Amino acid sequence: VHLVESGGGLVQAGGSLRLSCAASGDTICISAMGWYRQTPGKERELVAVITSGGSTNYADSVKGRFTVSRDNAKNTLYLQMNSLKPEDTAVYYCNADCSNWGLNYWGKGTLVTVSS
Repeated sequence: VHLVESGGGLVQAGGSLRLSCAASGDTICISAMGWYRQTPGKERELVAVITSGGSTNYADSVKGRFTVSRDNAKNTLYLQMNSLKPEDTAVYYCNADCSNWGLNYWGKGTLVTVSS
C-alpha cells in the first residue's frame, strides 16, 4: 500500500486546512486509517483514526476542531482542521492499518505550520 499526503502548508492561528491521503496498491487489506503528527524531539502521536465502518476516535487536543473522514470508493482519507492553533504545528502522517495481513503503512508526511 502506498500513501501520499497533501494539503499541508502555512496558516494563521484560527484558520483551517484540509489534509488528504490517497492510498493505492493492495488497499483491500486496509481496516482503519488514521492521522498522526510529530514535532522535533517528540514521539509521533495519534490525531484521529477512522475504521472502515466509519467509527472515529480523536486525541483530546483536537476534539471539536478536527474531523476525520474517508471515501472508501476513492481510497482517500481526509482531515479537516479548523480553529488551528500554533501547537498544531507538526508533520502530519497518514497511516493505513493492514494488521489482518500483519502490515502497517505510513505516508511520508505533510508539514502543517500554524503562525500566531
